[in-house]
Amino acid sequence: MTQDSDQQEFLVLSRGQWDRDAGPEAIQVSIDAFYPWLEAHIAAGRMKTGERLARAGATVSRKGVALDGPFGETKELVGGYWFVVAPTLEEAAALLATSPTLAHGLFYEVRPLEPERASAFARTSETPD
Repeated sequence: MTQDSDQQEFLVLSRGQWDRDAGPEAIQVSIDAFYPWLEAHIAAGRMKTGERLARAGATVSRKGVALDGPFGETKELVGGYWFVVAPTLEEAAALLATSPTLAHGLFYEVRPLEPERASAFARTSETPD
């Protein structure tokens, strides 16, 4: 959570891949616009930095370790992450809707951070429906 009690942090997952029919020049224009957009929101305290993710990865489960990804459909791939600071999920999503990269196929998953520890007796994101 942030210092300001009416603000909360949201994890942003950058997902998807660039549109196949978009040329590299058009995609680069979006990328070149994205970084100043992000840096301005970070400077204003509306976002916190994250990182791009490498293509390599692994999954670890009770079935063992798998190193031969990718592990999801193309639309499920996560390319990077960062954080938004906003009063509500709706405001965080509205801020992200102004991102220059949305024009060429990327999309964002926005999730509130849950400060509570997990419990088998509470309904959480891990609880089956």
